[in-house]
Amino acid sequence: MTAIGRDFAFARRDAVVQAGRPRQPDSTLHSRAARALATAIAPRSTQRPATLAPCLLMILVLVLTSGCTSFREYVGNRFKVGPNYKKPAAPVAEHWIDANDVRIRSKTDDLSRWWSCFHDPVLDRLIADAYRQNLTLRQAAFRVLQARAVFGVAFGNIFPQAQQLTGDHTQNAVTTQTANRSFVAQRYYPQWDFGLTMGWELDFWGRLRRAIEAAGDQVDVSVENYDDVLVTMLGDVASDYALIRIYQAQIAYTRANVELQNSVLTLVKARYQGGTVTELDVDQAESVRAQTASQIPALEINMRQTCNALCVLLGMPPEELLHRIGDGAIPTAPPEVVVGIPADLLRRRPDVRAAERTAAAQSEQIGIAMAEFYPHIYLNTTMSYSAETFPKLFNSKALQATSGPSFQWNVLNYGRILNNVRAQDALFQQQVLQYQITVLNAAQQVENGLVTFLKSQQQTLELVNAVDAAGKAVNIAVVQYKGGLIDFNRVALLEQNLVQYQLLLAQARGAIVTGLITTYRALGGGWDYRLDPASNTAPGLGTPRPEVVPAVPPRPIEHLPPPALEQR
Repeated sequence: MTAIGRDFAFARRDAVVQAGRPRQPDSTLHSRAARALATAIAPRSTQRPATLAPCLLMILVLVLTSGCTSFREYVGNRFKVGPNYKKPAAPVAEHWIDANDVRIRSKTDDLSRWWSCFHDPVLDRLIADAYRQNLTLRQAAFRVLQARAVFGVAFGNIFPQAQQLTGDHTQNAVTTQTANRSFVAQRYYPQWDFGLTMGWELDFWGRLRRAIEAAGDQVDVSVENYDDVLVTMLGDVASDYALIRIYQAQIAYTRANVELQNSVLTLVKARYQGGTVTELDVDQAESVRAQTASQIPALEINMRQTCNALCVLLGMPPEELLHRIGDGAIPTAPPEVVVGIPADLLRRRPDVRAAERTAAAQSEQIGIAMAEFYPHIYLNTTMSYSAETFPKLFNSKALQATSGPSFQWNVLNYGRILNNVRAQDALFQQQVLQYQITVLNAAQQVENGLVTFLKSQQQTLELVNAVDAAGKAVNIAVVQYKGGLIDFNRVALLEQNLVQYQLLLAQARGAIVTGLITTYRALGGGWDYRLDPASNTAPGLGTPRPEVVPAVPPRPIEHLPPPALEQR
């Protein structure tokens, strides 16, 4: 093996990429290769200068036999240098933490319309309107169009990169006041020119094909990001709607308590006027009533802000949305949830798929960077016609042309090229870790939603009993206070407890709904809503994915018992 061959072999041994990760090479090895190459190309004073063709042939042979990618790997990669992408491993559990709970179904189901489990027509209309009008979703759709256009540009680079037609007509005047002016045969003359220039870089090392693959991966990323925006938007609409219903229930509970406390205050004032109690009881009753009433404006503020956020999701300026959705109860969630298995997140979650496709696109950048170790080979053609008059422009004697191959090899830049390969590989490793982090975050969000959904059902049942008992206690205390058996401190404490328990009950019932929404959103439910023929009036992208599974018939819906005050 020649000196240049040995140096390139050393460089290949240290810089080759295996399984998507290059080893740490020594830049001095590439300096040795560069010096050996310069020595091989430069003509020696004691030798006869070599012609271009043998030198070019020798360079190509040395590149194929001693480059950074072995010939076998080069052929195995379909004549492309650098690593071929392999999907990274994902850290997923075999089962959910609460997989043994009878309320968790581990069978795969169609989650394209998961919100239909609430059987709420108002929520269905809001979802449909948001899908048609949401501006963030439209913005994501235009990003897909942009990525497709960029892919078209990358694909076009595989063809001749320079294709230019040129033409001009000039009127020229030559000065006759300079030396040798006697040789000017014609001072004024016209000139017509027409030409074609074409330059084509041949993709010997796969640099252009890897750029096309990277651009295609970016198209996939844009589509997955669109789906992620869709999943997020659907979850936000459902969550905001549930919050509005929660606030409405809490406001209704609070107003009912204010009316109850007003009647108690009337009773206290009557007893005070009759001289049975002191003014202390009146002030205490007034304080309790005012404190309860003060919670209504705070709840109305939260509800108005949530309505405004929902308006933005609907793609409309903030308005009084309550006129549109009206009053209603907190949506009733089914007692069970369909979650499949943790491994389903890899195909269901759009952000997980986007992270994996981002890693794939970055993997191609390693091969693109490694292609700079090799010469760029071009085919260049220039053809032009030049004549004094236009009728003679396309005469065969007016033709002048050049054509032939050329190459450009950055032989002294191995330190920069090598560090660029290292940088691209480091970015690839970051994207792999980001993919794995995204998988872990997805599993965390599902588990958080599940524990909220499951435990809130138990909490709601306990709070229903607490509200019933607190309501009875208030009624009994008022009767005993009226008969003078207890003081007002007992009545005030029981009234405050009733208000607190009712607000917690509304919050717990809402937590069941929001927990289920969080679960389905964390599962990636709803991304395939755009594939539903019933929603084809909204902006859609692409065709159904092969991993979409048929729907499983839903189980009967069971309802939780309503709170005590709602039965009155």
